[in-house]
Amino acid sequence: MAAEYVLTMSCPDRPGVVAAVSGLLAAHGCNITESQQFGDRVADRFFMRVQFVSGLPADDLSAAFAALAPELAMEFRLRDLSVRPRVLVMVSKLGHCLNDLLYRVRSGLLDIEIVAVVSNHPDLRPLTQSYGIDYHHLPVTTGTKPRQEAEVLTLVEHYQADLVVLARYMQVLSEDLCAKLAGQVINIHHSFLPSFKGAKPYHQAFSRGVKLIGATAHYVTPELDEGPIIEQEVARVNHTHSAEDLAAMGRDLECQALARAVRWHAEQRILLDGHKTIIFPR
Repeated sequence: MAAEYVLTMSCPDRPGVVAAVSGLLAAHGCNITESQQFGDRVADRFFMRVQFVSGLPADDLSAAFAALAPELAMEFRLRDLSVRPRVLVMVSKLGHCLNDLLYRVRSGLLDIEIVAVVSNHPDLRPLTQSYGIDYHHLPVTTGTKPRQEAEVLTLVEHYQADLVVLARYMQVLSEDLCAKLAGQVINIHHSFLPSFKGAKPYHQAFSRGVKLIGATAHYVTPELDEGPIIEQEVARVNHTHSAEDLAAMGRDLECQALARAVRWHAEQRILLDGHKTIIFPR
């Protein structure tokens, strides 16, 4: 039976890359249904996403691309779209992003499987369990952080999670955990950073009379909130909006930006280009 696959690849930019990839697919009887590419002239690197239908097993296709890779100095990933990415969500006390992700998955709007929720607080256990999903309460302090993060990593391995989503998880991941999960963790934060750090950022913004608020979804790196940006969402505000209005609008923006980032990652539409991302949207 034919299956639908996605290939993402990058390599040094040179003539013949598209021909080599499409030629390999044609030689193996694959039918391309979507193709997007981008050449970064500054980095002199080429990026490509190809969606195609094939009757061949994934292992055979991977072996074919692995044989082509040395010729193009190509890095690639191949995914069977029928296999939903397994996602572990981490959260603290604010539940709007978690609730939004759970709803989108149940409604068929987000094609992922949330395998478990991890939190440093017990507050969101009833919400999580109402969806029939495991909830793990792992408290953390400065002294217990290494042990708690080891437990997180054990859960990632136990559930075979492909992606970790920090859905307003109000803890900074250690450099060690960031390294072990590089490219596998997405975070959401308000776009005021670094202007308004600490508690109640929307109240700080209100007191300064900001005209735009927003949210940023990005990959997590050891540098706090400075990982490659995936998606941003903004809204215009004015003097008639209260601090509570800004916070409410901000929660909506955070949900929208995070959901899009998770969907694009799940559909393998994101390629890393140094400190930036290449996004191939629908």
